Amino acid sequence: MDAAMMADLATAPEAEEQLQLLELDSLLDLLWRRHQFDFRGYSRGSILRRMVRAQQYFGCESLSMLQHRMLHEPAILPDLLSFLTIHVSEMFRDPAYFRALREQVLPHLATFPSLKVWIAGCSTGEELYSLAILFREEGLDSRTLFYATDISPAALRKAELGIYDMDRVAGFTANHQASGARTSLSHYYTAAYGGARFDPSLRERTLFAEHSLVSDQVFGEVHLISCRNVLIYFDRPLQDRAVGLFRESLVRGGFLGLGAKETLRFSSHANGFTEFAAQERIYWKANSAGNVVHV
Repeated sequence: MDAAMMADLATAPEAEEQLQLLELDSLLDLLWRRHQFDFRGYSRGSILRRMVRAQQYFGCESLSMLQHRMLHEPAILPDLLSFLTIHVSEMFRDPAYFRALREQVLPHLATFPSLKVWIAGCSTGEELYSLAILFREEGLDSRTLFYATDISPAALRKAELGIYDMDRVAGFTANHQASGARTSLSHYYTAAYGGARFDPSLRERTLFAEHSLVSDQVFGEVHLISCRNVLIYFDRPLQDRAVGLFRESLVRGGFLGLGAKETLRFSSHANGFTEFAAQERIYWKANSAGNVVHV
């Protein structure tokens, strides 16, 4: 085999990958223009892997064929979106985060006469119910309004139901106890519909709404934003946009909680925050123009 042929073989996989990325860009552009779902700023490696799985699921030979089906078979859109949006969560996930909220953040929030909490990217609701239980245990639920938002209508419907497989409850319970629970998690759910149905009163003061961190704007001032394990799926410019939205949304003296692998360190909005509980990725928004600390 001569050198030219070896070079051609070496570049073949690269050429195939480049073609696949072009097809991906075309598909995502159509998804935005036709259906107003914008995934163009998501991490390309992550979104490509999910679209390849969708391609296989729908029995398509290429992403171009998947795009053709999306264009001519709009009924497949909900299933396609389930591949594009990640819904991996559990109640009181990373218990140290919820313990830090309980012991360090909520005493500050308790000084406000009323509270608004935004769970951005609430997925199927596990974090919402975790926070609702936490606020109830600390006596703040009656003066707190929760905003639970997600890009996926299907995820929001599941969140509103508040029903989870019973085999997940043991993990939820262990996390709850590790978060510094003041009571048993069993006080908040009943066995129903083949699973655990969480008390509807936990969501009485919750507004569920579709909201995209990619394209939508600020909708109000809030005292706590919990957006965990969402930014890791965005590219750097989109991460920066989302953090800008959070900064605009928070009242002075408000708090932002991120996922364990997320940080504000490289954001252009970092000068609006200081680390409050660094290990748990909880940040505090400066409460006066002269009290701004770079993280």
